[in-house]
Amino acid sequence: MPTATSSSEVPPGIAPGEVPPDGKPVTKLDTNALTPDYPRTVWTQGDGRTVGVLAQEGGCGKASASVLEQSASAVKIELVETTPLTKQMCTMDIRFPPLTVQLSEPLGERTVVLTSRQEQK
Repeated sequence: MPTATSSSEVPPGIAPGEVPPDGKPVTKLDTNALTPDYPRTVWTQGDGRTVGVLAQEGGCGKASASVLEQSASAVKIELVETTPLTKQMCTMDIRFPPLTVQLSEPLGERTVVLTSRQEQK
């Protein structure tokens, strides 16, 4: 299953919610499974096989993304915030890291379905 790459913050000059300059905005989105305050920014890069998405993480949490499903009509991407199992001192901030996942075929006209969850490790 493809796994996302992550950086700890939004690239320089890009505000949370903005599409990176080399990306094409995705408008066919199903974000019904996300909480109201979760980012909803999705884009494609290159030939459309790379899909970028803004995730949300805070404190000691680390965001990741993976492709759960690819069909002729939709691509389901799961965003996960992993927090440490052991208690520790953490900052009280919220970050919006851009993540990317790789598709087997270009996104084209398919809908991107976003889901999110939290887990402890």
